[in-house]
Amino acid sequence: MQVALVDDHEIVTVAVQVAVEQADGLEFLGAAATVPELLDRFPHPELVLLDLRLADGSSPVANVDLLIDAGARVLVLTSGESPYLLRSVAKTPVVGIVRKSAPLATLVEALTAAAAGETSMSAEWAAAIDGDPDLPLAGLSSQEQRVLELFARGIKAQSVAYQLGIKVATVDDYVRRIRAKYEKVGRPAYTKIDLYQRAIEDGFLPGPLG
Repeated sequence: MQVALVDDHEIVTVAVQVAVEQADGLEFLGAAATVPELLDRFPHPELVLLDLRLADGSSPVANVDLLIDAGARVLVLTSGESPYLLRSVAKTPVVGIVRKSAPLATLVEALTAAAAGETSMSAEWAAAIDGDPDLPLAGLSSQEQRVLELFARGIKAQSVAYQLGIKVATVDDYVRRIRAKYEKVGRPAYTKIDLYQRAIEDGFLPGPLG
């Protein structure tokens, strides 16, 4: 069975290719940084290893849906940085969740099981399923996510504006909209500490130990 990878880190691509080459009956098809890019190159992949959080800010659940609609079995690769994203993707029809820090042998076992039509229950998957109920998603745009990532770290509005190439007033407007969106879904973010917590919950920032 051919295995494709969606990840935006070259070192991960190399490691996955090595893992696939170690597995009997598997062939490395190729890699892409986003799901649309992968499906453009390989419209009907058989088995896809999908990074939970991609740099394009795409929804993991939407990515899984796109791949499954294309006929693929999906195995999720995660750094474990976002309990929220793990919880959300654990409830989709994925065939397993593997931590990036796991030994290559573990990845090989998961890929082999997925190719055979089996699921690979991991500690990450079990914890995600047994975790707290999903928090309602605020539906931030890509630019709002970028503003939140910077602002919630404690970076001043002037520096955020400089890094994103926008005006300070625009940053302030984005922050107001972000707070309004979280308020609308019952997750208020009145202070910068609140915003930091929301960013961690939604996987836009790693936790204190991440």
